[in-house]
Amino acid sequence: MSRLSVPSPDEVAADAQRILDKVGAQFGFVPNMFKTLASNPTVLDIVMTLNSKSSAVLDAKTRHTIALAVSQANGCDYCLAMHTYGSSQLGGMSSDDIDLARAGSSIDPKRAAAAQFAQRVVESRGQVSDADLAAVRSAGYTDPQILAIVTLAVQFLLTNFINNVNQTDVDIPAASSVGTPA
Repeated sequence: MSRLSVPSPDEVAADAQRILDKVGAQFGFVPNMFKTLASNPTVLDIVMTLNSKSSAVLDAKTRHTIALAVSQANGCDYCLAMHTYGSSQLGGMSSDDIDLARAGSSIDPKRAAAAQFAQRVVESRGQVSDADLAAVRSAGYTDPQILAIVTLAVQFLLTNFINNVNQTDVDIPAASSVGTPA
């Protein structure tokens, strides 16, 4: 059971309700995370602005791969379920690539390097080594793209932390353990 309060529909501010309506149109329902965030419209706006702005920094499959790698590293069941759903239903990723992303890899070597680097950012709290930077650069990432990977990792850390603190009730198909069917 979620530990933070979810406002009733009549308690949601008008600006937050507009955001929830857009989320509902995208997913076909309003996921519990967004319902919870609606209790603080400023936080909801921050999360949605990050989502919107970050959609332009790297291609969709790389963003999904990073989201899965970071969420796995943080043990966020809600985010793993959400990103697995989004990666497969909206992102066109295969179950094999989703499993690899959760393990910090990919069927695509360049995406694998981004996932590995994002996990190193999380595990080292940003204190990555010169070898970590060299590896992501040798995969073809430029410094501006490396900044994008770090930004995405932090964005997903934010929602991982929110959902881990809340223990948000999973309202989408739960992600299976890596290597087992969903």
